[in-house]
Amino acid sequence: MVSLIRSPLFLVLALWAAGLGAATQFAKIVVIFPELQAFYGETGAVSGYLVSLISVVGMLLGLVAGVIGIQIGIRRLLLSGLVLGALVSAWQATLPGFEWMLASRLLEGLSHLAIVVAAPTLIAQLTTPRYQGMALTLWGTFFGVAFAAVALTAPMIVQSFGLGGLPALHAACMAIIAALLALALPRPGRRDMSPWPSLADIARRHIAAYSSPFIAAPALGWMFYTLTFVSMLAILPTMLEPAQRAFVTAAMPLASIASSMTLGNLMLRHMAAVSVIVTGFATAIVLVVVFLLTGPGAMLFIALFAALGLVQGASFAAVPELNAGLPDRALANGAIAQTGNIGNALGTPALLAVAATGSAAGLPAMLIICYAGAILAHLAMARSRKRSQRNPA
Repeated sequence: MVSLIRSPLFLVLALWAAGLGAATQFAKIVVIFPELQAFYGETGAVSGYLVSLISVVGMLLGLVAGVIGIQIGIRRLLLSGLVLGALVSAWQATLPGFEWMLASRLLEGLSHLAIVVAAPTLIAQLTTPRYQGMALTLWGTFFGVAFAAVALTAPMIVQSFGLGGLPALHAACMAIIAALLALALPRPGRRDMSPWPSLADIARRHIAAYSSPFIAAPALGWMFYTLTFVSMLAILPTMLEPAQRAFVTAAMPLASIASSMTLGNLMLRHMAAVSVIVTGFATAIVLVVVFLLTGPGAMLFIALFAALGLVQGASFAAVPELNAGLPDRALANGAIAQTGNIGNALGTPALLAVAATGSAAGLPAMLIICYAGAILAHLAMARSRKRSQRNPA
């Protein structure tokens, strides 16, 4: 039994389950958002903070979580995030007052950040180079899979157990995953704890991380990806006939997951992760040009998300490929969390504003600018890496 739970396959699946728990911290609110608005009454636009406060925490503290992980250990960071997430969800199951619920979402943002920084760092550490790409591609599906699972099961859970049933079930799942990983994850050797970093140290880490073409590259490309991914899920189906909208809304993220797990995995066996990312963005540009010339189409939108699926898994695979050391990987995953939350926060308002102009070329042009920006950023980072390798300090 011990050998089973310590096997790399079990550990990767358990860490992916931790990611599903982290994504559910968003999904459990988004999926029942209208019901929560009705429960809390006239809260107006402020109710939107029930969703967005987690992103605000990630925007501000993404890289800080990586620094803390280096300080206290990645294993401890992950388990702390899972335990905190379980406790917060258990509190939310009591349906506290609106202000207390908002406060709980801030705490949940800390939990979410700890998990999404620590889990992929541990996956890269625990898998051999041969299977690293596949394992991190699986990790990259955690958000879409969790949303799909919650969307399918939430109506039944709420009908049977009320609004508190969903966070209660989530709390139980997070506690079980925490217990499993506490048993399964190898304990690191004893080491002296470094002093906690000062604000000046944290500022220097931010500058060093984002000026490094190795640490920053996955995060910069990821920001352009997140600027459009969630917003397109909201906007593109509205451009289709009503009869097609439900199918396309469900099919787009599934196409992204499917291409990431199949074609993306195959490409990662023969190509560098950054090359796969650039291929995904370039293919997306071609499909957006077709969109510009021919107008909206159900299969075209699904194909666009399939192209972006290549970016999804390869972005996480690029972290260990570009960064050999555990501290640099933790910082790179923290930067991905930070830029991803920035992209999610800014992308939907920006694309909605462009779409609201009524220009047929506005939205496609915005998408092309984002994807071209991602390619240029990756090419610039690649040139910088070559220069630094030719001229080491």
